[in-house]
Amino acid sequence: MKVNPHISGAVRKFAYWFAHGTLGHPLLDGIDYLDETLREESSFAEMAFAIFMNNLDLDGAGNVTNYKFCEQRAAQYIRAYFDPGYTVRPPFEPWELELYSECEKP
Repeated sequence: MKVNPHISGAVRKFAYWFAHGTLGHPLLDGIDYLDETLREESSFAEMAFAIFMNNLDLDGAGNVTNYKFCEQRAAQYIRAYFDPGYTVRPPFEPWELELYSECEKP
């Protein structure tokens, strides 16, 4: 079984915006999260991707139904990471912050 093209497209789009420093416009405008912090403290990027994926909803055909919401939640995390005065609303639920290990075949 392969990943649905809609999921693949959503992850590709999120990675593209992230890598270009344009994720979460306008929430992250003026926040340079791609500076040396990414190399030295890359756990924030790992968590941003986890939040994006943990929030992803699909319809019965496997199409992503909430891309912008997922991008927004990840952007909120990045904003809070770099701006201690920013408050995430609503606060993150524990399941949004879950880091799953990679799946391996037995």
